[in-house]
Amino acid sequence: MIRFIVSRLIGMVLVLIVVSLVTFLIFQAVPLLAKSSPVYYYIGKAPATPELLKTLTHRFGFDQPLPAQYWSYLAGFFGKSITDGTSAPVQCDFPCFGYSFRRNELVSTLIVQALPVTISLCIGAAILWLVGGLLVGTLSGLKPGSFTDRAGMTGALAAVSLPIFFTGPVLLLVFVYTLGWLPDNGGYVDITVNPAQWFLSLLLPWVCLAFLFAALYARLTRSNVLETMGEDYIRTARAKGLDRRTIVVKHGLRAALTPIVTIFGIDIGSLIGTTIITEQVFNLRGLGTLSIQAISSLDLPVMLGVTVVAAFALVVANFIVDLLYAVIDPRVTV
Repeated sequence: MIRFIVSRLIGMVLVLIVVSLVTFLIFQAVPLLAKSSPVYYYIGKAPATPELLKTLTHRFGFDQPLPAQYWSYLAGFFGKSITDGTSAPVQCDFPCFGYSFRRNELVSTLIVQALPVTISLCIGAAILWLVGGLLVGTLSGLKPGSFTDRAGMTGALAAVSLPIFFTGPVLLLVFVYTLGWLPDNGGYVDITVNPAQWFLSLLLPWVCLAFLFAALYARLTRSNVLETMGEDYIRTARAKGLDRRTIVVKHGLRAALTPIVTIFGIDIGSLIGTTIITEQVFNLRGLGTLSIQAISSLDLPVMLGVTVVAAFALVVANFIVDLLYAVIDPRVTV
C-alpha cells in the first residue's frame, strides 16, 4: 500500500511539473509568437515609452531564453520581490502566484478570497449530485422497466437537457422572488460569519449545479448496476442463498462504483475554477468570476494563478481517486 501511495505521489508531482510547463508556454511564449511582449499583459497597461518597455522586459526576465524564464517562473513560486519600477517592491511569499498590477493585490490574496466560495459551492453540489444520482440510478438499475426506472430516467433526461443559465434564474424566480422561501442576500455569506445564512446563500446554487450532474450520475449508475447484477458471481451469490441486501450492497454496488469514482474525481477537480455560469447567475465571487475578470482585463498573473490552482485541484482529486480504488478494489495495490 505504501509503495502504491508513493508511486502515485511521484506521478502527481510529475504531472504538476508538466502542467506548469504547459501553462508557462501558453501564457508567456504565445505573446512572443504574436510579436508582442508579455509585459503588456503582466503589468496590465502599455509602457509609456519604448525605453520603459525595454526596461520592464529586462526587469521581469522576458528577454532571457525560455528555459531560463521557466526556471525563474518555478523558483519565483517559493517567494520573490515584485515591482514594475514605478512603485515600492512587494514581497510575495510562498506560494507566490505573482502580483496583479491592475488590482494592486497579490494574486495569492485574490485566490484565497475567492477559493472558499468555490470550494463551498463544489463540495455542497457534489454531495447532492452524488447521493441523488446514486440513489436514483441504483433503484432504476435494480428494477429495470418499472415505474421507478421510467420516472427516474425521464427526470434524468430532462435534467441533463436543461443548462444552468436556465435552471438558475427559474429557481431564483420561484423560491426567492415569488414564494419568498429563501432570502435575497445578494451573494455569498461566509460560514464563519453566519452558518445559517451561508447554507441558505448556497442552497439554490448547490441544487442548480447538482441538478445537471445528478442526471449524468443516475444514468451511469443505472447502466453499471444493470451490467453488474447480470454477472456470473452475482448469480453464484444468489445460488448460495445470500440475502438481497448483501448481494446488492457488498457484491453488486461495490463493483459498480469503480467507474463512478473515476468520473467523480474528474468532475469535482475540474469544477474548481470552472463554476463560472453558476457564480454569475447567483452573484458569487469565486474562482470562476475571478478568472472571467482576469480574462476581460488581460491580467496575466491572475490568469496564471487560477489556471495553476485549477490544475492542482484536478491532479489532487485524481490522486484521491487512486486511493479510493485501493479501498473499493484491493487488487489495484497488487
